[in-house]
Amino acid sequence: MVSMFAVTIVLLLVFMSGRFIRYLAKAASGGISPDILLAIMAYRLPGFLELILPLGFFIGILLAYGRMYLESEMTVLHACSYSRRRLLMTSLVFSFMVALLVGAMSLFITPWGMQNVDRLLLEQSKKTEFEMLLQGRFQPFDTLKSVVYAESISDDKKIMNNVFIAARTGQEDLVNLIYAESGIQLIDPDGERYLILKDGTRYLGKPGQLQYQRIAFDQYGMKIEEVDVDVSKIDREAMSSAELLSKENDLKSMALLQWRISLPILVPIMTLLAVSMSRVNPRQGRFAHLFPAMLIYVAYLGLLIVARKNVAKGELPEWLGLWSVHLFFLFISLLLLEKDKLIQRYGRLFIRGRRHAKA
Repeated sequence: MVSMFAVTIVLLLVFMSGRFIRYLAKAASGGISPDILLAIMAYRLPGFLELILPLGFFIGILLAYGRMYLESEMTVLHACSYSRRRLLMTSLVFSFMVALLVGAMSLFITPWGMQNVDRLLLEQSKKTEFEMLLQGRFQPFDTLKSVVYAESISDDKKIMNNVFIAARTGQEDLVNLIYAESGIQLIDPDGERYLILKDGTRYLGKPGQLQYQRIAFDQYGMKIEEVDVDVSKIDREAMSSAELLSKENDLKSMALLQWRISLPILVPIMTLLAVSMSRVNPRQGRFAHLFPAMLIYVAYLGLLIVARKNVAKGELPEWLGLWSVHLFFLFISLLLLEKDKLIQRYGRLFIRGRRHAKA
């Protein structure tokens, strides 16, 4: 368990740092507010853990038992009547604890976290681009169909200083360039939003030509259109497991539900594989068994992903679905556990057969 927690923390830092960089880049470009970054990462944490915990437990068993085999501790345990079957039962007890935790995350906590992430992003999309503006940056304004720059912005996002706006017009590639000493956001009684620029100059002309129309103004108003947000569109990943279960005719929902159930099932099966592959020859080194074991884990997870896609497309029956992958690797793990007995039994039969042939 100590090895599992150590591996989990390292992998969690790697995965979360990559995701955090994406959100940070989006916040730097003005797509989302920097204030919600930590909240989004906290809500996304269960989604990372449900994938990392099974891998961490798998590697933890390989590292811990591999060291015990390498230092002959397993030989001493077996000599003291601590059988391999008992070792397997002890490992499965801990695996079921991890499986319960992973199941709680995949079936309940992760969808709840995704719902909160969608809520935060929806609130951000409802904000006007004026509120998302960052000082000292050129940012596109879809509602004004322009590029806006402000040297400084007040903390309440209401007042801008030294504002520059470049906008296309509908007249033969004419460009509207506006400079103002300040700009404020004004909301009229009807709820309409306007950007009011004060003490500035407007230039209208075609790039590459010297003929520009110059107009000085005390105040210049531009309407800020409201952002249309489709509130009815709900991300399937954010749906609760009960909602997915109610949509029996939706193949994508069934595939996602099978995926959520598959994650806790993955843990005990990978425990069987880890125990069977943890035996290390002292001459090979402590980490020699990690590479083939990781290949099997990657193959297991990869086949689950492929099966999920095929169920969503209708190319794989629902009743077969992801369960076929679990049954296949359960058979492989049981085969590896009984490998020594099978080799002894069939080895003896082979030797007897050769003796009879010679006779």
